[in-house]
Formats: sequence, C-alpha cells, structure tokens
Amino acid sequence: MGGSAHPGRPAGEGPISIGPARYAAWRASPLGALTEALEMRLLLELAGPLAGRQLLDVGCGDGALACTVAARGASVTGVDPDLAMLAAARARALDQGLHVRCLEGSLERLPFPDASADLVVAVTVLCFVPRAGVAVRELARVLRPGGRLVLGELGRWSTWAALRRVRGWRGSSTWSAATFRSAAHLRALAAGAGLTVGPVRGAIFYPPLELAASVMAPVDAWLGRRTTLGAAFIALGANKPPG
Repeated sequence: MGGSAHPGRPAGEGPISIGPARYAAWRASPLGALTEALEMRLLLELAGPLAGRQLLDVGCGDGALACTVAARGASVTGVDPDLAMLAAARARALDQGLHVRCLEGSLERLPFPDASADLVVAVTVLCFVPRAGVAVRELARVLRPGGRLVLGELGRWSTWAALRRVRGWRGSSTWSAATFRSAAHLRALAAGAGLTVGPVRGAIFYPPLELAASVMAPVDAWLGRRTTLGAAFIALGANKPPG
C-alpha cells in the first residue's frame, strides 16, 4: 500500500525511485500514517478471515502488509523484485517476531506451482506492469480453487492521480509509465482471468493534504462502500471458482 495506494509509497514517488528509508519516512508522516491505515483497513476487510490461510503478498515491498496479515495468523510469503525491499521485509518480520518467507520474483512469472495459495494480495503493482491481463492471469494461476484474490490499485479519477500525471508530463519516468485504473478496469481484469468478481471499494477520497485527510478520514469508509469516483485507492476482491 502506500503513497496513496500502497503502504509507504509517497505521493510524489514510485516504487522504482524509492527505497525502504522513504517508505519509513512516509509512514512516519501524519498524512502517510492516516492514509496507510485506511488502505490497510480496506484490504483486510476484502481479504476476510486470515488465520491458517496460505497467503501470497505479490509486490510485498518492505513487508508492512505481509507482517500485518502474519500477525493475524496467516502463513505468508512475500514476493518482490527489489532485494533491498526484501531485506527490509525480513528485518521487519524479525523485529516483530513473525515468520514471513520473502522471495525474489516477478509478478508476470511467479516462482510457485499452480493452485498453491489460499489468498493472493497484490497492491499497487499492476499499475507498473505493461501487460496487466497477463499478470492477473498469473495471480489467478497460483490461487487454489475457491481461493481469493485481492487487488489494490491507484484510482484513475482522483486528485492524487492528477498530480502524478502532471509529474509524468514533467519528466518523471515512474509516473509517465504508470496506468491508473477505474473500478470497471479492475473488474474486467479479474473476470478476464476467470475469476468471480466480488466487491469493489474505494478509499482515500481526500487530496494529499494533511488537514483534508484529518477532516475526511472519518467518512472515508462510508464513501468507499458507495462509490469509487474520486478515490485514490481502489480495491477489489475476487474468487477462483471451485474445482
């Protein structure tokens, strides 16, 4: 999650240009802490029961989400292509006394056999993948029949997305390559991978300003259950049909 859509990815940065220290700085800020808490609440709601489940966190970053779900009883494997992030995730798990398996890997070629996870979570990774349809089919491949996929992505129609587009136009290689998606786009990707699409929710309806966040945070979840328009973060839950 972070920056407004993946834990610890600051509003002006992307996963290519930052490291664990920037993740930590984002979470330490009032805006970052509040934003991440709202995103985490939504992801946990869509994930459902966690105890005893085999969970794969694809694009785990520095392990904030992976450790949160491990603390709730899931058996967690985190995958990320960034070795520095994986080292930070291992350190976080060790510091919290949790067991989280961390592996280097690519979203488009996950190092796991078919039907190996009960729950797969991918948060703000599709926006940086050229072939999103291929990627979601790969996520579906590693799900067991009856398993659940939770996707969290950068919302297309929000002030955060608008600011990031401007940064892309002004030369940011990260944001010029990013794709911002609507709820309809996420539904189509999940359905195209053969999944049964469930609820789609929004979060982070405020602009990237601390005062606005503090004022709007109490109604954020209420808004997110009713619309995704204006949400900086959109999350979807989908199930793999039983065998």
